Amino acid sequence: MTPDEPTMEHELAGWNPFKRKPPAAAKAPRQQAAPTAVVKPLVREAHRRAPESGTLPRFNTTASDQMSGRSADRFSAVRAKLRHAFTPSQPVADRRLFAGRDDVLKTIIRSIEDQRLHVVLYGERGIGKTSLLHILTQAATEARYIVVYTSCGANSNFDETFRAAAAEIPLLFHSGFSPTGSEAEKGASLADLLPNEPLTPRKFGDLSARLTGTRVLIILDEFDRAESSAFRRDVAEVIKNLSDRLGRVQLVLAGVAADLTELVEHIPSIRRNIFALRVPKMSESEVLEIVANGEREADLKFDSQASAFVVEVARGSPYIANLICHHAGHAALDAGRSTVTPADVASAVDRTIQEFQGRIATPAQQHVRRLFDQGRQDVLAMTSRASLSADGVFDAHDVETVNTISARKAQDAIEVLLSENLLKPMAGGESGARYAFVEEGLPTLIWMIWAQRNLNREATAPRAATAS
Repeated sequence: MTPDEPTMEHELAGWNPFKRKPPAAAKAPRQQAAPTAVVKPLVREAHRRAPESGTLPRFNTTASDQMSGRSADRFSAVRAKLRHAFTPSQPVADRRLFAGRDDVLKTIIRSIEDQRLHVVLYGERGIGKTSLLHILTQAATEARYIVVYTSCGANSNFDETFRAAAAEIPLLFHSGFSPTGSEAEKGASLADLLPNEPLTPRKFGDLSARLTGTRVLIILDEFDRAESSAFRRDVAEVIKNLSDRLGRVQLVLAGVAADLTELVEHIPSIRRNIFALRVPKMSESEVLEIVANGEREADLKFDSQASAFVVEVARGSPYIANLICHHAGHAALDAGRSTVTPADVASAVDRTIQEFQGRIATPAQQHVRRLFDQGRQDVLAMTSRASLSADGVFDAHDVETVNTISARKAQDAIEVLLSENLLKPMAGGESGARYAFVEEGLPTLIWMIWAQRNLNREATAPRAATAS
């Protein structure tokens, strides 16, 4: 509450619920009601009274994304731009805001264009796979590919998914039909040639083999959400079929590492038909590019120390970087500034923790905070950094490498959290036992709490976590 706003005590001054009301004034003579035609609608009266509703928060923009005159201030235009510049809750679809990933995108395009491979992208949530697919879609569309984008769900099945894809491919590209034929001119698609019975990988492959004069990309985003093993088996089968038939249709799948393993388990021979790429963490320069893009689009300025804080807190995650920049930018504007300071980034971390708390069970949160209060913050920070750097599953070597500590200290940190039941053992890797936090969101929450307690709100850089 600002100093100029009236307090509740001030608003209630002189109010006494037990004070008798003064006698009513003499009643005025009853007047005839006005004719119905001249009675004003009640909605107008309600609208007239709207400004008297007090100082409750209001939307700053209308549903048509126009600034509301009632709540506009000198930073209203900047706020509107800020919402577009940093979009943590949505994938990036604007090339101007797509930061880094040049080498990744180039590698994917070469695999599709030069090697005619099917692509499997995998990596942790929030690493930017969907944003990458949106930019790939734009690049392929510019090259006149037919691109069919599908976001998988728990109940996805082969017939529904690939029948919908066939409906996006015009019949004029089928070698058995003339481009000037009546079917093509009426806008028919490959789906019109499909039988009424459930679609099979072989039937779809046969149909795709008849395509000419174009190429098709079928993008299956969030492939890991599909629960049907039959769907995964059919996708593996259609990849094999399309590759063997030299089809002009290629698949791009985005999910997690287990998806690739399962595809290959179904049909081991498709390994040579697939290019698998783990989407890596962003480099420091790529995170700074996110900041720079936002500065340009929103007419904001992050001072150098604030930018350094964003890099440290984000740990290579484009999602976290966008989320922190979004909240920090609004914190600066709320303070009447167009320059983002380290204090604004610290405030953004506070907001981020509030958001993540709603995604994690309360007992786990309380357990973590209790360990922080007991002085175990470095053990928590070191293991969370390793987890965030290794897509959630890590070993002692990851803890050692990421934190530049001895192997003994790395193993000790793991043993502490195992004894606290915050880590669980996973399937062994080449280097031995591997571990993961018992809840997926814990590493990020732990790292945010560490940042909250270690970010100096004045001007010093956050110190790196070290073993005590």
